[in-house]
Amino acid sequence: SWVRWSFALYALAVLAWLPVVWLQLRMRDLARAAAAAAAPLPERYWRLLAVWTLLGVVAFFSLVAVYYLMIAKPA
Repeated sequence: SWVRWSFALYALAVLAWLPVVWLQLRMRDLARAAAAAAAPLPERYWRLLAVWTLLGVVAFFSLVAVYYLMIAKPA
């Protein structure tokens, strides 16, 4: 049972991190454009950052749970 949970949580972590790569590329482009224009970061950057953070939290705690399950091996 704990092995199935581990695989499911690991899959959740992977699914959460896949969009993060795309988000980071978009955020990088927005930051470069703002720096080139000597302008503040646009609102879209902050919205992407919020999504990036949420997905990171989901992935992080999923992997913490996987780690726990692999160490504790509950019945």
